[in-house]
Amino acid sequence: MSAGGVEEQGRVALVTGAARGIGEGIARWLLARGWRVALCDLADSHGDAVAAALGDNAMFVAMDVADEGQVEGGVAAVIARFGRLDGLVCNAGVASPHNGPLEELSLAQWNQVLAINLSGPMLLAKHCTAHLRASGGAIVNMASTRASQSEPESEAYAASKGGLLALTHALAISLGPDIRVNAVSPGWIDSRDPQERAEAPLSADDHAQHPVGRAGQVDDVAALVAWLLSGEAGFVTGQEFVTDGGMARKMIYR
Repeated sequence: MSAGGVEEQGRVALVTGAARGIGEGIARWLLARGWRVALCDLADSHGDAVAAALGDNAMFVAMDVADEGQVEGGVAAVIARFGRLDGLVCNAGVASPHNGPLEELSLAQWNQVLAINLSGPMLLAKHCTAHLRASGGAIVNMASTRASQSEPESEAYAASKGGLLALTHALAISLGPDIRVNAVSPGWIDSRDPQERAEAPLSADDHAQHPVGRAGQVDDVAALVAWLLSGEAGFVTGQEFVTDGGMARKMIYR
């Protein structure tokens, strides 16, 4: 994996859901390797403060990914600031507003999850394609192991992530050979703020149940995303990369 070679210096990435957690971690990882990064999140997040603290190579763009007007305007703002776009990371997502019995799931709640988790990446790809094609760029969609495994009462979330995997390979075929498109499906990633992790650390059992011996960290995902955006992954497109410490391969009977 590149450690920030010449190829990456000055390249530009747009990362959604970047005000905290995995998205922020991806932005920090790319910045450390010479990228310029647009951190996109809702206007009422603290993304502007995060971007300001990251320096001149970072900018914050207020964006609701389910609103096409905001997506189009946000992409235009990135191009106006940085002049190009080499990578798109569709990380913004929501598991709520409903995590209860199917009988209580309203159509509005279902539509809200799909609008953010599935329509959002489609809109971003739509409005970023011309710029990514010009640079020979790449897209990484953040899916989930919940696309193929489920816990009770997660219908909207699972459906949105399953759809995102299908969208990923459809985009890879439509946009190739100019643009590569892949998906990352994280498992249990401890993406909480440092203070929260310190106050309530994961238990030994939380870690031990994973075949690798620990739960995931944000950098585990960020490193993989950075590789997929790089030229080192130039022969890789239309694929799902599961990063879950081996849990999806573990047979569990209770």
